[in-house]
Amino acid sequence: MARKQRVELIKKISELRGSALLCYITGDRENVSTRIAPDVTKVFYRHLEMFGECPQIDLFLYTRGGDVLTPWRLAHLIREYTKRFVVLAPFRCYSAGTLLCLGADEIVMGKMGELGPIDPSVVNTFNPQDPNNPTARLPVSIEDVYSYLALAGEKAGVCSNDQQVKAFTLLVEQIHPLALGNVHRNYMLIRSLAKKLLAMHQQPLREGRIEHIVDNLTEKLYAHNHMISRREAAEEINLSVVIPDSRLEPLMWSLYQDYSEELALNEPFNPAEQLHGDRCEFEVNSGFVESIFGSDAFIFSGTLERRDFPESGHVKVSITKQRWKTIS
Repeated sequence: MARKQRVELIKKISELRGSALLCYITGDRENVSTRIAPDVTKVFYRHLEMFGECPQIDLFLYTRGGDVLTPWRLAHLIREYTKRFVVLAPFRCYSAGTLLCLGADEIVMGKMGELGPIDPSVVNTFNPQDPNNPTARLPVSIEDVYSYLALAGEKAGVCSNDQQVKAFTLLVEQIHPLALGNVHRNYMLIRSLAKKLLAMHQQPLREGRIEHIVDNLTEKLYAHNHMISRREAAEEINLSVVIPDSRLEPLMWSLYQDYSEELALNEPFNPAEQLHGDRCEFEVNSGFVESIFGSDAFIFSGTLERRDFPESGHVKVSITKQRWKTIS
């Protein structure tokens, strides 16, 4: 579907909701995936300036996650233009995407809507070396570290100070102390961000409810790839979830499907299929920020070159640019 038809869907949703609708899609196409990152902030600002002040802004969001600080900045930026902020989640809205949802007054989740835990893995120069790639570092899961300590204390009966020191020493032998310090700092950061985002709601939440939500999203789901359905989000985690009516639900899904087709999310990016001759340039779109006023796309640009040595049919991919580009 061309942008012209997609704008019609955006208009229909806006009219039905009585809101200004901004769409933010980070593509998860294999080999050219994108993530929530700080560079999108100025793109949001461009669209929000075109909106001006609005009674309500809806954010149509699809993402696998990304930088955990960006949702804090985006939520504050959106609230410069409106008092009421709502996220529409037709499908995946994981990790940093879930964090951004916490800053919204409501989360409108379709039948396929999914949120995720907000317990990221962290990587810094002190993390363990990847045995398969000496230049890379292995990510350390925040909750894996705290689960190990809980296992030692609760299941293995480690209770004395000496036993606790031994358990921690074993951990330090595998992970650098400064990497563990970074894990703890990010653990505190995530909890702090989640609480602050929840405190931004028009109708303040009770402190007990905020603690319940944060505990569930950081500690009590036990798997980072746990997919939270709208029923679980509403009934067990106690998030402000709204179920779309019979008019809105198909519009949300149609808009998601259009973005999925436009970005070829279900088809891995295969350089060999893009190569024309022995060498060519390529561009591939892997994300969108769109409204009725304009469109910005995240584009990978580079060159493809056939290499028959050491084996036939090999294609060298050189990415020269990764950037947001204003389309209209």
